Amino acid sequence: MDVIDELLANNEAFAASLPVQHLDVRPRRRLAIVTCMDSRLDVFAALGLHHGEAHILRNAGGVITDDVIRSLAVSQRRLLTREVMLIHHTDCGMQSLTDDGFRAELQEASGVAPAFAIESFSDLDADVRQSLLRVRRSPFLLHRDRVRGFVYDVDTHVLREVHVSEPDRP
Repeated sequence: MDVIDELLANNEAFAASLPVQHLDVRPRRRLAIVTCMDSRLDVFAALGLHHGEAHILRNAGGVITDDVIRSLAVSQRRLLTREVMLIHHTDCGMQSLTDDGFRAELQEASGVAPAFAIESFSDLDADVRQSLLRVRRSPFLLHRDRVRGFVYDVDTHVLREVHVSEPDRP
């Protein structure tokens, strides 16, 4: 049995153990969380969330890409979320590569340069601050004032808030 077949069997047992229930498509806490795809971060357990309470958007590094902005715009404009929580984490794989090096690796392996940005980083807090600014400055989002960024320690499981101050704009 391969891994996916094993997971399908797990799902069958899981579904059989629960009552049929319909949750509203709109998250009850009116919250969207953007975080990394890292398998060590169980967002629901770490934050005490239950199903139907928040949108969870994940990618390598928890990067605020155009696609994440698209998803946040849908989340806010159609599904009524009002707050955004950004969670990066310690020991992130995106800190172990460089944009140029990984781009070259992909091009060498495929013969084509990737059209997407790699978005590696070395300074975790600086990357959280950059992500905060990308969300706060997006003209597509309705609720840019309730955005907060954090670093999750994968060893202690503790969140630490990262603050950013924007210079006053005329």
